[in-house]
Amino acid sequence: MPNTNLQSQNSGKASEAPSPEPDKPSVLEVSKWKKIVREFEKPSIWKSSWQLVTTLGLYFLVWSLIFFNYKNQGPWYYYIPLLILGAGLTVRIFIIFHDCGHQSFFKKKIFNQIFGFITGTLAFTTFKHWTWEHNVHHATVGDIDRRGMGDVWTLMVDEYLALSKLQRIGYRIWRHPLFLFGFAPTYIFLVRERFPAPTASPANRKAVFCTNIALLMLMVSGCLIFGSMMFLLFQLFIISIAATAGVWLFYVQHQFEGVYWERHEHWEYTSAALDGSSFYKLPKVLQWFTGNIGFHHLHHLSTKIPNYHLEACHNSHPAFSNVTKLTLLSSFKCMHFRLWDESQKELITWKQFKAIRGEREASLA
Repeated sequence: MPNTNLQSQNSGKASEAPSPEPDKPSVLEVSKWKKIVREFEKPSIWKSSWQLVTTLGLYFLVWSLIFFNYKNQGPWYYYIPLLILGAGLTVRIFIIFHDCGHQSFFKKKIFNQIFGFITGTLAFTTFKHWTWEHNVHHATVGDIDRRGMGDVWTLMVDEYLALSKLQRIGYRIWRHPLFLFGFAPTYIFLVRERFPAPTASPANRKAVFCTNIALLMLMVSGCLIFGSMMFLLFQLFIISIAATAGVWLFYVQHQFEGVYWERHEHWEYTSAALDGSSFYKLPKVLQWFTGNIGFHHLHHLSTKIPNYHLEACHNSHPAFSNVTKLTLLSSFKCMHFRLWDESQKELITWKQFKAIRGEREASLA
């Protein structure tokens, strides 16, 4: 597990920073990194507005081109780049929605709420309800004892061994890449997001209902313009591709080699942010479509940083670079992880599990 170079204060005492090693960034105390990121936590009305206008403008342009090709009975293969572009823009719309949820996109809360609702509807996600669940994720990421909301279902080795045979099959199916990045994303955004969580407040339940009504109106309008079959098919392709990309981004940002996970009594915020979240270095085009969310370690360090300031904040101090970095190619290794081995403090594959299974079953017996 990589050691974070941003150390926090424990037990009310500031930890002493060791002398920096040659060619390595110096250690920062929590009070210092807070001071550094503070200047990047201020939203810019011009940058936010420009990002909103260009993203939504391009999104509706794509739908206009789809409509033009449809009305003129253009070649079917014209739809392929348009649907892929529409999916990429939907991911970017979701990032704006996500920032609105953190109250970091606009300075005024009312603007975040209005545009959070609009962008959330386009991304098939309820603003208020999702924001509540996502804030739980930020408060518990890397905390083994507080798993269960807003994270990827991951079991400890001993927990898996305690399951019945049928439950193990269910877990294996869920963690299989074909399910996790195939069926699951579309199911989550089209079906699960239509219902509130059992523990949701009345306000959050009402928010889900209002979003569903807005989505119904959007779907009816699209069906009247394009025809029911064609519009629903276009929308299905766009949201499925976007949902898969979104789930993949979230997965590799928290399920990678060396990730930080601790029991609650040892859990610590700064380490959870910087060692529990990866720096996903993407090509510039993909970085644009994903709204800089690859700088995920800094987003978890401070949710108040708007997506358009994340890269500048990352470059503001060498200490922020001393985290786990994934590239597009290296990130594919992450899909093989299945369980958390608490004794070794690492994610393991089924092959690794098979090697230790006998020993663990004997210890449990």
